[in-house]
Amino acid sequence: MPLVSDLSAQVRSALDAAVTAIGGSAREGQIEMAEAVANALTDRHHLMVQAGTGPGKSLAYLVPALVHGRKVLVATATLALQRQLVERDLPAVVPALEKALGREITFAIYKGVGNYVCLQKMNADDTDPDGELLLESSYLEKDAKRLIAWAKTPGVSGDRDDAPEVDRRVWAANSLSGRECVGADSCAWGAQCFAAKAKAKAQDADVVVTNHTLLAIEIVDSHPILPERDAVILDEAHEFMDRTTQAVTEELTSGRVQRAAAMARKYMPGKPSDAFTNAADSFHDAMEDYGQSVKGDLAAQGRLEDIPSSLEAPIRKVKEAATALVQLINADDEIIDPDENAERARVKGAVQEIATTAGKLLKMGNEHVLWYEPTFSTLHLAPLSVSHILRSNLLTQNPVIATSATLTVGNNFDAMARSIGFVVGSDADSEVAPSDIDPANVQMLDVGSPFDFANQGVLYMPKHLPEPGRDGPSQEVLDELGELIDAAGGRTLALFSSWRGVEAADAHLRKVLVDLPIAIITQKRGDAVGPLVERFAKDETSILLGTMSLWQGVDVPGNSCILVAIDRIPFPRPDEPVMSARSSLADASGGSGFMQVSVPRAALLLAQGTGRLIRSIDDRGVVAILDSRIVTKRYGSVLLNSMPPLWRTSDGAIVRDSLRRLATQVEE
Repeated sequence: MPLVSDLSAQVRSALDAAVTAIGGSAREGQIEMAEAVANALTDRHHLMVQAGTGPGKSLAYLVPALVHGRKVLVATATLALQRQLVERDLPAVVPALEKALGREITFAIYKGVGNYVCLQKMNADDTDPDGELLLESSYLEKDAKRLIAWAKTPGVSGDRDDAPEVDRRVWAANSLSGRECVGADSCAWGAQCFAAKAKAKAQDADVVVTNHTLLAIEIVDSHPILPERDAVILDEAHEFMDRTTQAVTEELTSGRVQRAAAMARKYMPGKPSDAFTNAADSFHDAMEDYGQSVKGDLAAQGRLEDIPSSLEAPIRKVKEAATALVQLINADDEIIDPDENAERARVKGAVQEIATTAGKLLKMGNEHVLWYEPTFSTLHLAPLSVSHILRSNLLTQNPVIATSATLTVGNNFDAMARSIGFVVGSDADSEVAPSDIDPANVQMLDVGSPFDFANQGVLYMPKHLPEPGRDGPSQEVLDELGELIDAAGGRTLALFSSWRGVEAADAHLRKVLVDLPIAIITQKRGDAVGPLVERFAKDETSILLGTMSLWQGVDVPGNSCILVAIDRIPFPRPDEPVMSARSSLADASGGSGFMQVSVPRAALLLAQGTGRLIRSIDDRGVVAILDSRIVTKRYGSVLLNSMPPLWRTSDGAIVRDSLRRLATQVEE
């Protein structure tokens, strides 16, 4: 590790080599962030860095980590950023950094076991319940054959993201969860195991790129999944609390219980399996009856204070039968054959998962949120807060660098620092295990952006529009949107807070723009974001309409996007179970759930959505927020102070003239 006195010079020199390798030049904010990261790694304290669009934050954290020689784990929220790091950023700069630092540098990506083909399951003589489904459909069978042929191709990764696109049921039949995996050492296919190879490569790498979910599972379970590291970097850190909550949310459906019962019955026929099957069937019937009883009752379909009385006994029966089966499987220690060993691990994992989830449901307390989701007839159980878990199990272990373009709400880091656990709040436990790292020892830094937002973009906030209602965008909002798109000649990313808004806008715009050469690209439920964005970027006069998955991560610099329109402030839905529970807790503690929960969430999303406009120093355009509350309500100032500092106006005539001039310049 370099001497502290030499650290700044070495980081700057290595950063120069890295940015030169990609044909760029170091920026002031990038240098400031890189030096702050280097100091955090040296002094072993935490760091929160807000780096707006443009500074090049990935190099600003990778370079100082490599200068230190630290083994670093980078966790991201999105597949797009993971791919950017391992397929573009690292391959481009590693050769230059190896030369500058005089040593070899290695990097790897690591995902959960379920992201890789399981060769043992794919090649098993006996088909399990997942595989039996494929025989019932010719197109599923074709997908299965394509996946098998690919898995046998020399040199493939076995990674789902590299595999041919197949139906999700085909993938489920040829993969398994971490709990079901017996481990490479005990598996007949262990030497060829794709997941084991990926993990082995990651164990020795200087930089390991993974996802928030896998890190969250490791933290919550206090069980090592990922390689040891000297530091953790949370990129897209504004999403980490939500990803952690999602990762540890338990789900119980009759389908999952019946699948586990079918696996157990096939592996270990007899009375214990019959008892589990009977319990699964009883639970299935109880869930069907409950679903029918609450049909049309929106309150009963949302958050529940307790397990419904009609479901408690069936869940207890499932838990007891599953627990008894696991004990029997554990006692069966005479199996030597690797294939049978793997099958036993799969069955045990599936049954244990049911027993664990059922047990947690039966023991839920005030620190959990329970709700029923009717579409797939599912019971969900989530922790009310995860900040105390992150504080105890993450922030005492290694220095954590948390970075994002949006970490502040109303010009301060408090809300995000509290959610991750750096700051003790009403929902965080102040007591942590003794450690050389103090969770509260965190520095906060905003390195800004190299872009001149006030001169590059306009924030349009029309005061005359009616406040949003529950029925989607008003006719006035749709009319305003159509006029703005007409002025821009297309070239619009329109972001909506609901599918209802997307569908209403699509119907309206296809009428009013019918005579204009503007292609309308509309996101549908289940659509992959990547292909939609590619179509939008290639057709400079197109418009892209979409909902929440398009608010973040869309990077379309240039002439294809000169207008970003947002239909309403993206407050959490009042019936969203976890958010409403956190809001109620804040109210009960004497605070304001709206200001402490809803406004920070909306501010971060609004900042992300607004950030889709200016992606380079040459970009120009307009962000239109078609929700008058941002001007008329007191909380509007908090939202505005969380967004890029665009020039602001409520004059629609000025905005439409600006868009027409921009469109004309683009066309010329």
